[in-house]
Amino acid sequence: MKITFLGATGTVTGSKYLIQQGEKKILVDCGLFQGYKELRLRNWNRLPFDPASLDAVLLTHAHIDHSGYIPLLIKQGFKGKVYCSEATYALCQILLPDSGYLHEEDARRANKYGYTKHKPALPLYTEKDARESLNQFRTVVFGKPVYLDDELHFTLSRAGHILGASFIALSDAQRTVTFSGDLGRYNDPIMKNPAELQHTDFLLVESTYGDRLHSKIDPLEEIGEVVRSTAAKGGSVIVPAFAVGRAQSMLYYLYQLKQSGSIPDLPIFLDSPMAISATKLLCHFHNEHRLPEGLCADVCNVATYVNTVDDSKRLEQSRMPSVIISASGMATGGRILHHLKHFMVDPRNTILFTGFQAGGTRGDRMVKGEKEIKIHGQFYSVEARVENLMSLSAHADYEGILDWLRGFKRPPRRTFITHGEPAAALSLKEKIEKEFDWDVIIPQYLESQEL
Repeated sequence: MKITFLGATGTVTGSKYLIQQGEKKILVDCGLFQGYKELRLRNWNRLPFDPASLDAVLLTHAHIDHSGYIPLLIKQGFKGKVYCSEATYALCQILLPDSGYLHEEDARRANKYGYTKHKPALPLYTEKDARESLNQFRTVVFGKPVYLDDELHFTLSRAGHILGASFIALSDAQRTVTFSGDLGRYNDPIMKNPAELQHTDFLLVESTYGDRLHSKIDPLEEIGEVVRSTAAKGGSVIVPAFAVGRAQSMLYYLYQLKQSGSIPDLPIFLDSPMAISATKLLCHFHNEHRLPEGLCADVCNVATYVNTVDDSKRLEQSRMPSVIISASGMATGGRILHHLKHFMVDPRNTILFTGFQAGGTRGDRMVKGEKEIKIHGQFYSVEARVENLMSLSAHADYEGILDWLRGFKRPPRRTFITHGEPAAALSLKEKIEKEFDWDVIIPQYLESQEL
């Protein structure tokens, strides 16, 4: 068996791992690169194999850096099935068409305003491409082996990161290789704990927070302080949030703060059709999380849902302090960009990011203190307060990762560290080697290894 690392090496995005076993070719995850331009340009490169030769795609979860390349893979000739959990499929029905729409919208705007050297600028894929790609999805039950031939099979286990998130254990008669996908946090107020795994021959483990610990400050305290201080100045809190996972966590904490009277009774708006749809799924997939049915409904109803573009624009005309949650979480696209253009130029307002910001994204640059940000071809001054709520991340920090690894009854033959910036991956490698004395490798982009 051979594995080739086609993404999530030296970066947290673009997850793709090609497994070759005999004549079988399996792709585990199929994500888009995000962040720095040199990474985003990889999305336009041809893959180093013929997509038509691929037998199947196994998907850990729905986030675009793990799933967003699927429509393009199918455009390039992939005819097989995409296997994932039921909740992952439900989320992909929301995320992938939205991704296609945003690619089309970016190309349209670039052509209209001329801030592109491409004549014309083209979308990576369209909304129609994304909707058609959903026909090749097949859902899988957690814990039940699915056979791809007489010997090669895989099993999904809950990863706890977002709805439907999975570990994937791929096995044949000789070995098992396990992919962590994105590892969730223990004792999260919404998501259940990651499943315990006891053995694997080869392990791929993410390292998004491999060099840091999450803040021990209660998110209720942090969010409450930001909302109170901003409202006291007559400003609004603008929250760039990942539509799946982080947006729902924000609603949960804002509901708790309102119930306790810890923040003013100001309006809360969820301005993202994708986040609205994902929020509605939270109560549908009640077995995926900890919230009782009644509380789940109350959390989902704490915000006013903003569905139309005109209603979104009207939010910017209001002079009343409010909280506006909108996608995307790293300010790479979507309605949040329009809100940033309007709100970040006013020092009364606060821009509240909610977790990891990939290098090169607008979110990363704002959190690092840049005072001018380019949006839709123009530069805008950052006068608002900018905060990043690190206690709200849906990823395990390095202590959470080590806790998960302690559950293994015997060491993997080899552990590969992926899905992390270089410093985070190296730090986690050193921690694993020090505590467990395992054989640990940080693979390079396009590197292959025999398993």
